[in-house]
Amino acid sequence: MAPRTRRALFSATLFLATCAILGSLINQKVAAQSASDESTLRDSLHSFTNVYSLVEQNYADPMNTDKTDKAIYDGAIPGMLHVLDPHSNFYDPKAYAQMREDQHGKYYGVGMTIQPQPVTNGGGKTKIVVLYPFEGTPSYKAGIRPGDEILTVDGKSTEGMDTAGVASLLKGARGTHVSVTITREGSARPIVFDLVRDEIPRPSVDLAFLIRPGVGYIHVSSFIETTSREVGDALDNFGDIHGLVLDLRGNPGGLLNEAVNMSDKFLQKGQIVVSQRGRAFPDQVYRATRGEEGPRFPIVVLVNRNTASAAEIVSGALQDHDRALIVGETTFGKGLVQTVFQITENTGLALTTYHYYTPSGRLIQRNYDHVSLYDYYYVRDNDSKTKDKSNLEVKLTDSGRTVYGGGGITPDEKIENVKSNKFQDNLLIHYAFFNFSKHYLANHTVTKDFVVDDTIMQQFKAFLKDNQIDYTDADIAGVNEWVKESIKSELFTSQFGQLEGLKVRAQWDPQIAKAITFLPAAQTLEDHSRLAQKTNTASR
Repeated sequence: MAPRTRRALFSATLFLATCAILGSLINQKVAAQSASDESTLRDSLHSFTNVYSLVEQNYADPMNTDKTDKAIYDGAIPGMLHVLDPHSNFYDPKAYAQMREDQHGKYYGVGMTIQPQPVTNGGGKTKIVVLYPFEGTPSYKAGIRPGDEILTVDGKSTEGMDTAGVASLLKGARGTHVSVTITREGSARPIVFDLVRDEIPRPSVDLAFLIRPGVGYIHVSSFIETTSREVGDALDNFGDIHGLVLDLRGNPGGLLNEAVNMSDKFLQKGQIVVSQRGRAFPDQVYRATRGEEGPRFPIVVLVNRNTASAAEIVSGALQDHDRALIVGETTFGKGLVQTVFQITENTGLALTTYHYYTPSGRLIQRNYDHVSLYDYYYVRDNDSKTKDKSNLEVKLTDSGRTVYGGGGITPDEKIENVKSNKFQDNLLIHYAFFNFSKHYLANHTVTKDFVVDDTIMQQFKAFLKDNQIDYTDADIAGVNEWVKESIKSELFTSQFGQLEGLKVRAQWDPQIAKAITFLPAAQTLEDHSRLAQKTNTASR
């Protein structure tokens, strides 16, 4: 059999296997399907194979491997799934491997984040630059710094490569060596690093510290296999605190069981965290199995329009049980649960199999009927104070507060998102703070008591002028504190590591500062919650 024929047969078989899984789920728990329905399904599959055969034989260009993959992986299967809902998805081999790596929260490599940057006067060419090494990893221990430009990996030039290509060269089996050649501002010649690959953990709690005396701050970036343990470790490290800000902004979700386990740390034993209902599988109710241990404290949960899925499960559970005050923006509104079915050894189908409901019975999923994928993800009215709630379902929390379903988690208190202006966007587009940090540290060091004073600001302005980045004094004066914070954050990231840079940003962040002011209101909510629990217990 010719290679092209074998490839076509495999692609068609893959598509039909995916259809078969869908069909088996569609038919599951149905005693009998009409002959008419079965005939329609056979006709549809036959139509697809006919179309594919015609394309494979007659398309103007040869149907090589790339075109075949694109037709199946990017066309037929995703097209079929996206007419069902926005979240059912197919993972080709590359995406499937990345998904599994993300869920595990670790991989094997050298531990750095890299990004492309335009080459000055390079005619559109880009270079691969280290954004930062992860603390404690081979890159960090060897002395690789933010701003280092990667020239070669094991002798192979990175010219013309994208970040994915360079990252794949840096990854490899644990204990193996990889040679990385870099250039660094202030260094007369390239520097060669011999790195030994190791396991690189990627924690989902990327920042946890006492942001104020007695006030803990935890940012959870996603829900992976280690999230609940990481949150528990952070709480243990805080010791006795009298308040917590739980930051779920930008958290896209992840593993359902980790959302349940994390919620368990703040709820009472036996309280419902979330329930899920689907057609092909039994309904399930998840409860707190251990319950909050140790002293209780007020909690403020900070969310935004990109807080989704598992992060909404946590937010909804804590809100419905009056355990936390939710502040920020209305969340994304993803109330669909996907089950991942393995199609072949290295491909998978994430199919929506359940709807999830908060303890009060709210379905958080937004309406997606007759909405394009672009509009679904990017065009939303998140102003919870002005948008019409008349078509949203109304539910009550444990203490009788009104909450709404059908459109994300509506915050108890709104905190406006801080929007950037054109001047700020221009600085970021030109990597002004990142490159100034690299330039400054070529001849200076900073200490933990470093302050961005007038001298540093004058040096920064001179740097902007030298690099032909337009600004006026009025531009800088209008966002002066943001500029100072951004300079300090980048310098601390380079000098002390990523965590110290993130702390600088968090300590300045106006939304976090505003969230902290709601801790007294969260305490009042906590007091009412305890009273409601005592009343319910006494009435039994």
